[in-house]
Order: sequence, then structure tokens, then C-alpha cells
Amino acid sequence: MAKHEEKQQRLQSCKVVGAPDGGWGWVVVGALFMISALVFGLLRSLGVFFVEFVQYFEESAQAVSWITSIGVAVQQLLSPIGTAACNAYGARPVIMLGGFLSGLGLILASQATTLPHLYLTMGIISGSGWALVFTPGVASVMQYFTVRRSLAMGLGFTGVGLSSFAFSPLFQYLVQTYTWRGALLILGGLSLNMVACGALIRPLGPPKVMERAESSSKSSGCGTFFSRVCDYFELSLLSHRGFLTYCLAVTFFNAGYFIPYVHLVAHSRLVGFSEYQAAFVISATGMTDILGRVVSGWASDLQRVRTVHLLTTWTGLVGVFLLLLPLCSLGGNYVGLLAVSLAYGFCAGALTPLVFAVVPQIVGMERMLGALGLLQLIESVGGLLGAPFSGWLRDLTGNYTGSFLVAGGFLILGTIITATLPHFFSCTNPPPPSPKKKAKNECIEDGLLKQTFSSDCDHKKLHALEDVRYSDRDSGKASYHNHTTEPGSEAEHVPLTADRTEAEGACV
Repeated sequence: MAKHEEKQQRLQSCKVVGAPDGGWGWVVVGALFMISALVFGLLRSLGVFFVEFVQYFEESAQAVSWITSIGVAVQQLLSPIGTAACNAYGARPVIMLGGFLSGLGLILASQATTLPHLYLTMGIISGSGWALVFTPGVASVMQYFTVRRSLAMGLGFTGVGLSSFAFSPLFQYLVQTYTWRGALLILGGLSLNMVACGALIRPLGPPKVMERAESSSKSSGCGTFFSRVCDYFELSLLSHRGFLTYCLAVTFFNAGYFIPYVHLVAHSRLVGFSEYQAAFVISATGMTDILGRVVSGWASDLQRVRTVHLLTTWTGLVGVFLLLLPLCSLGGNYVGLLAVSLAYGFCAGALTPLVFAVVPQIVGMERMLGALGLLQLIESVGGLLGAPFSGWLRDLTGNYTGSFLVAGGFLILGTIITATLPHFFSCTNPPPPSPKKKAKNECIEDGLLKQTFSSDCDHKKLHALEDVRYSDRDSGKASYHNHTTEPGSEAEHVPLTADRTEAEGACV
């Protein structure tokens, strides 16, 4: 009882602050800049280690490709755990723990003696840390910005492009100077800086999912644990048609997106270019990637074109440039390879902030955190299978032409699937779902889910849901007080906001 009262006092004492669209939010953008650089900037530059691992362990390209694929897949597979932990404990401690695990995995990888050791350290341990760092960092920036959200996301993600430009030649230098073991040890030390980035995250208030979970635990004594799991993970989104369609499209994006960053260096060396020429291709791609992210965020915030339409434009262009990439490098044409790589980098950078900016438009801002975690979980299938499949094609054909053609096909297929989203062909954004209606639907889903686990409470829950439905229709706020407010409680003296109405009034 005392513990429950302490939680209630903590929630009431935390003042919820609206998105400031600036101020400390720019510090959070800086933290996301470092996080994105040390997660995906590092992943995109691991192609430098690809050739070293193939030669040292004497393994096939397909086997070595699993290192990056496992890391990306684990990062995305465990993202719902990261978002659920943020709902329970806040983003700051979660990101700090993730930064520690990221550095630990790379430090242990420097002592690997077999390829499975790299699967465990770089793939699973570092991948787990990336899961606890990246999605909570993205969600923190989105909570701090409303009007300039796409621009803030684009600026935060420029860390990926800048690090791609700097990391490829840096990694090449570190490998030649200290061997791949010393290079991985240094990267582990760099990754520990994400612990400091996590310490910069200031919460704007208690998550609304936590408030909803506290409210439901007060009103019901059975199925409480399962109810909290559903709230923290936002499992009701698994029945949301638009969200599932978007997840399928992003899965295909993810299957083809990382293939150039895994195999472009190896492809450049295979067609006859030097090590530094191959590394410069990735670096130049990173520079146009930076420009693409900023331009894309700025154009999206102008609101002249719907964000989802801009996204499909960029993804379609990325697919086309991936199809052209092996053709333009035939006969040792370095200028052609560099030109297509620059165009690819711009479009690939432009689509990245929009992939996340579209999510609140589909599911609403209140379910955004859980939606990001589930999106990363579902798209992990593409990240896990894309690079190994392209590596298998290289082993089968002896070159990377088929790999890039398949990668471009994945992007184009994802673009077509995105066009099947509800209201996609509308020139204006559809109205957001009614908060009251959404909350009622969530409660009905929770009641039906709990029915499987707590049969003794079935009739009570269903009657309560029916009471809420009809009382809201017939009596409005007066009926709301009868069902949710105890006599003498603080809620009688505090005006109801839209958030309190949704979290407490509908989910009885």
C-alpha cells in the first residue's frame, strides 16, 4: 500500500512539460548526433573490417556478413525491450546502460579467436547495447520537438553521415597501424562515450503509458501484470492495419539499405581500385548523406508535401541508384562509381529521418515510443537476412552485381508497399484518430486479452467496459466522475485535460 502511494505521489509530483521545440532539446539533438554516429556510423564503416576478417579467419563472404547482420538484427529485435524500459524507468538510465554494453562488446571482440566469438561480442553484446541506445534516443528528440521535428531528426542523424565520412579512412588507418584487434579496442573506448550522451537526456515528465498502467492497476486487481506488459509494449498496435503495412515496407527498406555499406568497399577493390580509393567512396557517400538528411528534414517541415510522399520519393530513388551502381563501375570506371555513390548517399540520407517521422502520423504521438520499438523489432528480419543473402550471391556468382541488384529491388518493393497505406493518395494528412475513441478501443482490446488469462474477472471487466461506453455517450463528464473519481479525491479539484481524460477516463 505504501509503495503504491509512493508511486502515485511520484507521478503527481512530475510536472508534464510540453514539447519546447528548442532550448534543452538541442542538447538532446546533440546527444542523438553522437549516438547515431557511434551506432549506425560505425555499422556502415565496418566494411573496412570485412576484408580483414575474410583473410584472417579464412571464411566465406557470407559467413563474415553475419557479423553485421546479427548486430543490426539484435539492435532492432531488442528495441521493444528498450522502449518498454524507457516507459518504466525513463530514457536516461536505459541509454547509459546501452552505451556500456556497446563498448563492452567491441572491447571483447578485439580478443576474438574464431568467427563465432565475433557473432557473440559484436553481434549480440554490442547489438543489445545499440538497442538500448538508439530507439530511446530517437524518441527523446521526437518528444522535445513538434513543429521542427523532422529538421531536428535530420540534424541528429547527420552523425551517421559525418561518421561515415570520417570513420572509413580512420578505420583503415587504425587497421594498418594497430591491426584489426587494436582498432576494435579503440572503437570500444569510443563507444563508451554514449554513456555520457545518456546522462544528457532530461525527461519532460512521466510517460503517458506509465500513467495509464498505474491507472489500470488501481481499478483492477486481476491481470495487472499482463495489462502493464500490453501498455509498456503497446501490443494493441499489432492489430493496426496501417502500422503493420508500414512495418512490412520498412522491412524491405532495411533488407536493402545496409548492403552497400557492407559490400561497397569489397566491390570497389574487386573491380580494381586501391584500398584508399575504395574507402573514399564510402567517405564521399557519407558527405552527401549529411546533406540529404538536413535537406530532407527542412523540406518536410515546410509541409508543402506530405511526409509519406517525400519518403516514397527518396526510397524509390535509392532503389534506382542501387540498380545503376554495378553498371556504372564496369571497366574500372571510378568516376561513374563515385557519381552514383554520391547520388545514392544523398537519397539514403534523406529517407532516414522520414522513416521515423512518419510513425506518429500513423499511430499518434502517444503511442509513438512503443510503435518505434515494435517497428524496429519487425524490420529486424530484413536487417538479419539482407547482407548474408547478398554475400551468398557473391559467393555464387563471384561478384557483387547480383547483390546490388537485389538490394535495389528490395527498396523498390518497399516503396510499392508504402503506397498501399490508408489515405496515401490524399494530398493532405488525414485527421488524427479521436483520443477518446482510441482509448476506448485500447481498453476493449485489453479486456479481451485479459479474458484468456483471468477468467474469474471476465464479467466484471466486460460490464465495466460497457458502462464506460454507454456512460460516455449518455452522460458525458458527469458519468465520467461517477466511474473514475473517488469521493474526496484530488481529481475533483483539478480540471481534466485531454491527456487525463484519455488515460484515466476511458481506461477504467
